[in-house]
Order: sequence, then structure tokens, then C-alpha cells
Amino acid sequence: MAGHGDLQEMLRMLTARKASMMAAMGYIRSLQSKNLKSIEQIAEAPSSTIEEAIGDAKLAKSFHTACKSHGKKSNKRAAEEPASADRKKPKLEMHKRDLDYNSMTPEELEGSLTLPLCEDEELIKETTLVTNRAPLVLAFAVELLRFTMPEQPPSSRLSLAQAVVSANSRSKAISIGIEKAPVGGETPVPTGQPKVSVLGREIPVLKRGGYTWTDEKQQSSSSADAASSSSSTITSTASDSIWATSSKLTSKGSVFVAHAAPITSPSMRSGLMKILFNKYPDLEKTADHVAWAIRTSFGGSSLVQEASFDDGEAGCGKFMLELLRESNITNTTVVLARWYGGVLLGPDRWRLMRECLNDALSAQRRTSSFSGEALWGLDAEDKKPAVSTIGMAIHRPEGARNYLLRSFVSAGGDGGGSKKTAAALNDEKQENLGRLLGALRLLFASWAGVLGRAELDRRAWSWYVAVRPDIEAGPSGWGEKGKLKLSKILDLRRKEPLGAK
Repeated sequence: MAGHGDLQEMLRMLTARKASMMAAMGYIRSLQSKNLKSIEQIAEAPSSTIEEAIGDAKLAKSFHTACKSHGKKSNKRAAEEPASADRKKPKLEMHKRDLDYNSMTPEELEGSLTLPLCEDEELIKETTLVTNRAPLVLAFAVELLRFTMPEQPPSSRLSLAQAVVSANSRSKAISIGIEKAPVGGETPVPTGQPKVSVLGREIPVLKRGGYTWTDEKQQSSSSADAASSSSSTITSTASDSIWATSSKLTSKGSVFVAHAAPITSPSMRSGLMKILFNKYPDLEKTADHVAWAIRTSFGGSSLVQEASFDDGEAGCGKFMLELLRESNITNTTVVLARWYGGVLLGPDRWRLMRECLNDALSAQRRTSSFSGEALWGLDAEDKKPAVSTIGMAIHRPEGARNYLLRSFVSAGGDGGGSKKTAAALNDEKQENLGRLLGALRLLFASWAGVLGRAELDRRAWSWYVAVRPDIEAGPSGWGEKGKLKLSKILDLRRKEPLGAK
């Protein structure tokens, strides 16, 4: 199988020839089906095989020639240059459009999101960058997550980190008067949606069901460590998160809300109800009706125990029980509360109850079994979510990566001398980003062995504040750029005790 370097280079060669990223991925998969998995194998293959795989004679010929030239250039460099770990790495291209996650394997997705890295302390110490604060927060969060949530793949780290930047920028804009606070508070996310703490901010997340990817460099981290990380970063307690809650539905003054929770024995119901009433006291104090239904099974047996209660909402309990049967849902209890608005709804109340209950059950499926799975950072501001994320908008990792690749220029780069070409400037930004990420990795690694993950997350924000560029306070400083000395990041590393080696 092609390594990430080969895959990235093949993507670059295809997209440079006007192929879209999605099409380039398809061409590579087609080549792989013919056992052509590396640039060297493609270069040595017959032209007819390449054309057959790609299906476009002109593109196939150009791509085949590029693969042959790539091999010659590599051999020439190997002969002319001494072997060195510091040899220049392939350029990383920005994504021109959104990626189609459904059409990519985990290896392809993560390979396409590669970021530069330089851990040469001498180079880092002498580097001063010019940037604004938002991309610096993004870089801090991406590297921090490598240590606080190591089970998360790079795509998830980028998504979660971008969620932090968006939340931070939004609250900052409101605090300095650039934006008005939304009516009713922050943009709502589904009640019961799990959250993780990143740089001290609670970020709502979506579980990426069935997504598996393993970083070979981090295989030494045990699954127990991953589970520990998840439990330390999830901010809801067990009692808070056990109940999933629907959105409120209103009609003619009546309000409906449904709740769902897992249950293994009918005897648990009273305890779960107590938890629900403690969390939502209005259910017990002001709701006109609080109906419920329950279905539990016994191990692998087909025997199912059922019960329901209307609480004055005629037929409601039995109706919910029938919905659970239709979906073959067991080991679940559901509660539906209604505040009566004074007007009879007639048959429409059945529709409202069904929609509420289905919403609560959907929320339960999203949140009930979080245990170290890959995550997306939810974007509550995006009103047009991609279909690849089951209708819930996420912060896209390729957008976060593009932002990082273009945000860090060298201090003094515009003073005098010849003007740099766009390509040279992009190379400079990429190298600068690699040095910044290297500095952050050295910082977090120095503390990771002595601080727990929650404490490392808590301290990271103070480290960001200590090194961020100085800008004017208030609206005049919004988006302003300043200087960032990477040596200041290295100075925050943990000092070894005297006598330690």
C-alpha cells in the first residue's frame, strides 16, 4: 500500500492537472485496484494500463510522465545530496473544495490532512512570526489534543480545534460589541449532546460511528488510556447525561418535550425518574401531564416486560409503548411531558407526541454509548450541514487545515529586498507552521508526563495567553496581527529538577 508521502504526492500531481480532489481520489483507488499503489509502480507500468485505470487519455499520459519524472528526480537528488533527516519535505497543498468523507478510506482522509512539523530547536528559537490570534488558538488546540485525546485521528483534532476557535471568536466579538448576543443566549445544540473540554471550553461533539483509524506512531497508547482520556474530558456526569432530550414542540399554546434513557430492570425506573426531576424540576412542578413507558428484556431471552402510564394524557403511555414496539426498542424508558395551552389539539397531538419521542430516541442513539470513539466538533452556526454528517453540521477539518497553512508569515518579510513569489511565500508559511507546531509539541510533551490530561488542558490556555501577539484592546484590535516569538513557547517547557537526567 502507498505510504502517506506517495499518496499526498499523487494527489498533488493529479490536482495540479485540474482534477478535483474527489476525482483524484477515485483515480488513485482505480490504480490501486490494478495493484499500482506507489509512484514507482505507476512509473514502471505500461501506459495502456494507466489510461485504462484513469479513463482519460490526456490526463493519464501527463500523470504517467510526472510519475516517471518524479522517480528520476528522486534518484538524482539521492546521488547528489548527502543523506539527511533535514531534507526538504514535499509541499502540502491546500484543499480547493470540501472533501467527500464518504468516498474516502480513513487512510486517504487522514493522509490528505497532513500538517508540516519541525522540531529543530535551533531553528525554532530563531523564528519570529507575524499572525493574528485566531490561527494561533487553532494551532494550540490541534497539538494539545494530541496529548489530551490521543485516540482522536487528525481529522477529529482539526474539527474540534476549529470548534474552539469559532466559539472563542464568537464570544470575543460579543464582548467587544462587534456582534450582538443572540436572543435567548447561545445558539442551541440538542439537549444531552455530549461535550468535551478543549482549552477550557466545552465543545459539543458528534460521534463518528464506525470510524476506525490507527496512528502507527501512537500504537503504544493502550485502549485503557483512551478510555481514561474520554472520561476525563467528557463534561457531563453520568447522571446528567443518562437522559436524552428532544426539542420542544409547541402548538396552540401546548408544549411537548420527550426524554429517553437506557434501563436494564423495571426497578431502576423510579431512580431514573428522580434524576430526571432533579435535572428538570419544571417537569414535576409545572407540567400538566408526565406520561411514561418502559420496555425491558432479560439477557438473550425473547421475553420482554412492558409497562406504561398516561398521567391524565389519555392514551399517551400506550401510544409510546406501541412506538417502542414498532422500532423493536427494548431496555429503554421514555417520558413525555405536556404543558396544556388551553386549546384541544385533536388528532394533531399524536403527531406531536410521535415527533417528540422520535427526537428523544435519536438523541439517545447519538449520546448513550460514547467511549473513546472518533468525534466531530458540532457547528451550531452552520444552517446547511453536509449530508455526510447525518444532517448535523460540523466544523470541517480541511477548512481548519487550510487556515493553518496560510496564516503564519515571517516577521520582517516585507521590508526591502525583492518581493517573494506566491509559491515562495506559501513555502515560507508552511515552514513557519511546521516550526510553530514543533514548538507546541515540545512544550506539551515536556508536561504530559507529570500532568493529567484535564490539568494539561486547563494550563494550556494560560500558556497561549502568555505568548499570543500583543494587539490593541477593543474593536480596533479585531483581526489585528502581531509578532510571535517561538522561543517564548519553548521557554514555557517544564524545567527538569536539578540532578535529573
